[in-house]
Amino acid sequence: QVQLVESGGGLVQAGGSLRLSCAASGSFFMINDMGWYRQAPGKQRELVATVTNGGSTNYADSVKGRFTISRDNAKNTVYLQMNSLKPEDTAVYYCKSDVFPTGRPRRDYWGQGTQVTVSS
Repeated sequence: QVQLVESGGGLVQAGGSLRLSCAASGSFFMINDMGWYRQAPGKQRELVATVTNGGSTNYADSVKGRFTISRDNAKNTVYLQMNSLKPEDTAVYYCKSDVFPTGRPRRDYWGQGTQVTVSS
């Protein structure tokens, strides 16, 4: 079994910062891309940022220059540093990892989600 456990969400005022973490655990021999997605009430889930296992990153236009994604391959953990937060960043944030589990086919795994609320 592979599990992704997120942490770091919360309530913050506009202009503030939060750091999200997502740690993968279980039986696997490789994690490829890792990423963060978010879903606001009444909206579809959208990509926020991704990072390859080589460190190449990709960001949604709405977060470029404010958010930074990074990963620690030794800890199987991906981070999202969120600065200059805006009320429109309010959403449930999910991490996703492209995992090669031991003895099972490669597939995407999702975390349970963590709420980020930005007050104006």
